[in-house]
Amino acid sequence: MEQDVDVLIVGGGINGAGIAREATGRGLRVALCERGDFGGETSSASSKLIHGGLRYLEKNQFRLVQESLREREILLRTAGHLVRPLRFVLPHQPALRPAWMIRAGLWLYDCLGGRRTLPGSRRENLRRPPFDKALQVRYRTGFSYSDCSVDDSRLVIAILRAAWQSGARILPRTACVGLSPEKGGWRARLRTQAGTLTELRARAIVNATGPWVRQFLNEVALLPGGANVKLVKGSHIVVPRKSVGDHAYLLQHSDQRIVFLIPYEGRFTLIGTTESAVALPASGMGVSEQECDYLLEAANRYLAHPVQRQDIVWRYAGLRALHDDGGDNLSAISRDYFLQRQTAADGAVILSVFGGKITTHRKLAEQVLQKLGLACTTQNRFRTDTVPLPGCSGQGFDALQCLAHMTQRYPGLPAPLIEGVVRRHGLYATEVLGEAGSMTSLGKNFGAGLSAREIDYFLEQEWARTVEDVVWRRSKTGLFLSEAEQAAVAEYIRQKIG
Repeated sequence: MEQDVDVLIVGGGINGAGIAREATGRGLRVALCERGDFGGETSSASSKLIHGGLRYLEKNQFRLVQESLREREILLRTAGHLVRPLRFVLPHQPALRPAWMIRAGLWLYDCLGGRRTLPGSRRENLRRPPFDKALQVRYRTGFSYSDCSVDDSRLVIAILRAAWQSGARILPRTACVGLSPEKGGWRARLRTQAGTLTELRARAIVNATGPWVRQFLNEVALLPGGANVKLVKGSHIVVPRKSVGDHAYLLQHSDQRIVFLIPYEGRFTLIGTTESAVALPASGMGVSEQECDYLLEAANRYLAHPVQRQDIVWRYAGLRALHDDGGDNLSAISRDYFLQRQTAADGAVILSVFGGKITTHRKLAEQVLQKLGLACTTQNRFRTDTVPLPGCSGQGFDALQCLAHMTQRYPGLPAPLIEGVVRRHGLYATEVLGEAGSMTSLGKNFGAGLSAREIDYFLEQEWARTVEDVVWRRSKTGLFLSEAEQAAVAEYIRQKIG
């Protein structure tokens, strides 16, 4: 049987996107299908961090931490327009963890990370600026260390664009509804949201469907068994900015779980996350009042000015599909990935992805191709650890330099609008803005720096189709736009694409 592609990837989250880019970089023929929007589930509902996972050291997951820190360095070089250094402050509570343990953990964290780009950890006096105004007076000593923040959903899009530019077939809003093994491969039945059915033949299938990984394996590939999955819901809330300065906080709650307070979109603070077991995968999971209370309680144990329920401006939840190791403690379950290769009739191979983190998506993709046995069948075209993603240059990304250049190039545009476009698109900001000399040339202004020109770009170049795609995933302007303004965006999209 002659295949249309070497590998069909089912699932357009961070793992599927990373595998598609890695495979095209090795010269393989690739197709990727996603039943909804790319990154529309777990990959856009994360804590927005690229990090080694400081708390994983307590679980003796040293390899995962070291791998994550190395990937953090790679992402700073190749996706610097979306991955930004962030300083974390850890207030010390002697009753929860002794100071020597924290110092030892941070020293090890620095050593595993290599201190190549980001500054190392240090002790902090929390009674001095800028910490004294943010925290309660009883917190006198703390520690700080470095990690990174990320625009998770935009990282997915950038990776997919890189794969598409290298020849991958990217199929949004297209579900794989059936798989039939044939000699040496698979025949896949694909259905678009409009109901159109097509077939595609592939040498191998990668099941990167996240929370639906076991369901897809059993119900679509018709293969029994498969590794066990623990579905863990992580909820977050967003409130007006509560911290002083550009640093984040890592807070120890009374149950010894960790909660983050992260500067978000300039004017807000992101608080997360909770952990609760879920029986079955579902889309669009909500955040319960109990989860809000948990996060508010964790923050208010430390903040000088408490956060109230009415302060919450946005809440979201993501469902993580972790490889079930049989443990009952959700916090103790490894965030590492697990890959399962199975062979159906006629030698048809399918590989399923369990678990994983945004930070390690590229390393996961390398392991997927190695396990599939497709890695050495064709000549490599590029290395994903050195080639920058769309919007980032080969020398990394200097945000201030880029912003200064764009401000000089577009003197007729408001500085906040330029800054927003640069934050979202990096060096590709010129593709979005074109030769615009004024706001009028960008078309209708929907508010929060979102113009008709940029919406057109989302629709034409980034596979957006709905108002949620535009204001919550391709941008975060939904935090700033009123209901009426969002309705105007929805109407504009309807008129553009029907």
